[in-house]
Amino acid sequence: MTPGDLDGVVAVARIAFPDHPEGRACFAERLTLAPGSCFVLEGAQGIAGYLIAYPWPLEAIPPLDTLLGGLPDKRDSWYLHDLALLPEARGGGNARAGLALLFTKLDAPIALVSVNESAAFWQAQGFEPQDSPALKAKLSSYGPDARYMVRGAPNPG
Repeated sequence: MTPGDLDGVVAVARIAFPDHPEGRACFAERLTLAPGSCFVLEGAQGIAGYLIAYPWPLEAIPPLDTLLGGLPDKRDSWYLHDLALLPEARGGGNARAGLALLFTKLDAPIALVSVNESAAFWQAQGFEPQDSPALKAKLSSYGPDARYMVRGAPNPG
């Protein structure tokens, strides 16, 4: 992903996540903070999908449509902010290919918030749901089906 891709990223996000809108400034900031883990999928008509991830503490869920202001000192994992595809780019393995690219670059747990009833997809990619009263409170702005999930979580003890 480059700064020139951001208008296409915003357009894809509006279609993929109509109930979770985020402004262009959020995408631009995340690209600036972690350019090596932000990718786009080129389609026939321009950007057909994107993936954004950045270092972040486990169980800390960034608020929607909010600038981070920087990365926190404690970065024990990565946060998969978005994986979004236009409808015409779905079903052909593009999501799995993007995730495979991300997984080869990272050697730490990866967390995400599953929305739009996508938990089964994420479980098939090795993410496991995490549950606690504190997480439920943090997920409230993401909708009733939101689930916090982690892939490669460290083993306790």
